[in-house]
Amino acid sequence: MQTHPFLHKIRMFLSYRLFTNLMFILLGIIVFGILYGNVKPKPLDISLYEEAPSTIRAPKPLEDKEATEKKKEEAAAEVEKVYSTKEGAVNNAVMLVSSLIDSVLEVKNESPKQTSPEEEAVNPQSSNINKQLEELKKRLPEGNENIVTKVLTDDVLKTLLSASEVDLERVESIVSTQLQVIMQNNVKEEELKEAKLNLEERIKTFTFTGGLSDAAVALGNVAIEPTEFYDPEKTEQLKKQAVEGVQPVKIIYGEVIVEEGKLITPNIYETLKDFGMVEEDFSLKPIIGLALFIVVIISSLYYLFYTLEVKEERKQNYLILTSIVFVISLLIMKITGLLKQLEINDIAFLFPAAFTGMILRILLNERIAMMMVFIISACASIVFNERFSGSIDIEVAIYTLFSGVAGILTLVSRNQRTNVLRAGIYVAFVNILIIAFLVLLSDVSYTSTEYIYYLVFALISGIGSSILTIGFLPFFETGFGILSSMRLVELSSPNQPLLKKLLTEAPGTYHHSVMVANLAESACEAIGANGLLARVGCYYHDVGKSKRPHFFIENQMHIENPHDRMTPETSKTIIINHASDGADMLRKYKLPKEIIDIAEQHHGTTLLKYFYYKAKEQGKDVTEEEYRYPGPKPQTKETAIINIADSVEAAVRSKNSPTQEEIKQLVASIVKDRLNDGQFNECDISIKELEKVKKSLCETLNGIYHPRIEYPELNAKGE
Repeated sequence: MQTHPFLHKIRMFLSYRLFTNLMFILLGIIVFGILYGNVKPKPLDISLYEEAPSTIRAPKPLEDKEATEKKKEEAAAEVEKVYSTKEGAVNNAVMLVSSLIDSVLEVKNESPKQTSPEEEAVNPQSSNINKQLEELKKRLPEGNENIVTKVLTDDVLKTLLSASEVDLERVESIVSTQLQVIMQNNVKEEELKEAKLNLEERIKTFTFTGGLSDAAVALGNVAIEPTEFYDPEKTEQLKKQAVEGVQPVKIIYGEVIVEEGKLITPNIYETLKDFGMVEEDFSLKPIIGLALFIVVIISSLYYLFYTLEVKEERKQNYLILTSIVFVISLLIMKITGLLKQLEINDIAFLFPAAFTGMILRILLNERIAMMMVFIISACASIVFNERFSGSIDIEVAIYTLFSGVAGILTLVSRNQRTNVLRAGIYVAFVNILIIAFLVLLSDVSYTSTEYIYYLVFALISGIGSSILTIGFLPFFETGFGILSSMRLVELSSPNQPLLKKLLTEAPGTYHHSVMVANLAESACEAIGANGLLARVGCYYHDVGKSKRPHFFIENQMHIENPHDRMTPETSKTIIINHASDGADMLRKYKLPKEIIDIAEQHHGTTLLKYFYYKAKEQGKDVTEEEYRYPGPKPQTKETAIINIADSVEAAVRSKNSPTQEEIKQLVASIVKDRLNDGQFNECDISIKELEKVKKSLCETLNGIYHPRIEYPELNAKGE
């Protein structure tokens, strides 16, 4: 990949690391600027108690705080009160009644004198009943005096003191029994009044003498008490658990908040405010969110390029190219998004989502292409949100992601432009499937017109991606000097001007180049190098020989070798110059740098042994440096293999019916000579790889120079 002259000048002033960091910062700023319009809050022009100008739907899921709070209140209200049972309440009540009756009997028994009712009526102050009453009050149970004296009036106590022992025992029995019946069914605090009325009704069903009925009722009212008391702590704990168990009420995505023409009530206005639709104050949240999104994108790209195992200069060129493709994709995305003004639903399906992945797959590699597909999908979910600024569209993200991945995976062969178009058709088919999945999953009814729209959008997106890829390829290939597989295939055509020139003016060299290409391509593929680059490089590596074709032995058919009449110095100059002449011709025809490098480096700094030793034999004082190619030495594996294949093909061709063993020894000798001469010191080819190269070369040469059956000559009659 060539460096653009303008970029090269910038790099003269900046270090590679600083230049790379500035590129990432610039890319982040550009992407932020493009996406900002899609996240910037755009408040609706509505006010409280006005009619809604249009139907407003929820742009994203959000908790309905009012409904959730109401649901919590209802859950808390449904929790029944918790009561704690008072142990021994029934026994306490019965014992209280028994204690009161016992006190009455004790007072009666201790009294020295009894007076008749007639006497009491005549002289109440001096009556014994009053003394008994005073004594009885003193013996009331401790802690219950206030309650007893409040309920058991003096008249009630006098009635009890006046009753016989039998009647008192009967009162005690009836009251105790009825207390047990009522209190065993549990009496709550708020039910005490009702329980007393029930007790009164039960007691009054019995017949008493001397007004004991009212006294028995009063006695029961004193003794009866709640058996269950309200427990506020446990009740509050249950309410808290019920509230915590309430699931938040969600306003689902797309739900109608207010219909067109309906009044904007305070509740609706608050909901719109929660969504940020009527927020009047400037909010930094969308900006911070977008900034974090950009940081994630740039960080991912930084890590991707940091781990890329290529030279620093090429890595930066990759970054620049990736950034340009990224920005172009975003701009196409924004332009497609503007079509929403035509009020066509789901216009995002029209976006050529596979373009980014396909063109980067062709120009760079699959890893970078796949990463950019994920990033473009995330950006599409922001740009194509059709609901409200600040939201994302997951459906668009899924569609863009699968479409982009399909474009990369279906682009199996990158050698012809028709393959790109075929991949676009595959992408269109995947688009149709993804749209069908999204439509059927939503369970929404669509019209036949909408289905036709979706079908057309899917086809345009897929085929449009391939058309854009084919259209942009020449610009990137030329602008960045990128040697893509398609470009290599085009350069391998015999109709190329330089190949035509070589074929017509130096046919022997052309044939030699084709043979070397076969050898080099197989050897490169054996070690994982670029076989197509090696093949095309071989086609052009000796194009400089077309300048003086007859000075090279493969073109000397039925003519005298001109070198026999020339000095070694002159011959050496002509032979060595074919490498630089070829490079100059390739530059003139603006061929890629990789092809030019192969032409310059395919001989490295090897020694022209024949003319060097010829000069030595003539007694001339010469050095090896004078008879060496100027280089540079091979810088890549492909050039190193071409260096070997070029010499091997010429050496084997010079032999008459070489055997497999001769070929093997010849190949090994040439590789050893190159290693000893240090020709591979500047490229990263390993000894292990060279062994594979030797094996591949031998296999290919054995296939070319295998023994053939000699057929008998035919006579004139064909016999």
